[in-house]
Amino acid sequence: MTPEDAATRAVEAVLFASENPMNLDEIRAHVGTEMDVRAALAALEALYAGRGVELVRRGDRWHFQTAADLAHLLRRNREESRKLSRAGIETLAIIAYHEPVTRAEIEAIRGVQISKGTIDVLMEANWVRPAGRREVPGRPLMYATTQGFLTHFGLASRRDLPGIDDLKAAGLLDPVDLAFEALGESEGADEPESETVTDDE
Repeated sequence: MTPEDAATRAVEAVLFASENPMNLDEIRAHVGTEMDVRAALAALEALYAGRGVELVRRGDRWHFQTAADLAHLLRRNREESRKLSRAGIETLAIIAYHEPVTRAEIEAIRGVQISKGTIDVLMEANWVRPAGRREVPGRPLMYATTQGFLTHFGLASRRDLPGIDDLKAAGLLDPVDLAFEALGESEGADEPESETVTDDE
């Protein structure tokens, strides 16, 4: 057995036995610092690609999970779904795209106050967490997304969040927002171009 095979088997065993996703340092604490953990993870990712169980990365952590297209086979009980309110969706989106962000900053972006329970619901879902305090008068609490947010929405990192063009293509932008954007573009087009006057004229 080659050292590469030994490292891959060791990392595989550690990840299978772990109840929670693990980062590189946590894996090295089990298999030893002399093993090339990154190479072993890459080998395992390729090995499990397309199989019933796959190795996935969520942020800086790795774990095995059932392939997304087979998850329905393991659901024995119907899950009770709780619909997130529009305020909750908007608040979550603001936190995800602007984190870390305070309640006042969220309210400034939304243009309305947040009800007390909105952030509580997001924290109960394990999508949002406190992220320290802003060093300004009053030291308001800041909020950021969690590892659970990345896992739930199938994101490797926040860099995978859709951009505005992706949201438009998916039809997820509010028609009112699109109308305002179109209006702004048309107003810009109607403005006369400024002329540059030189001393020679």
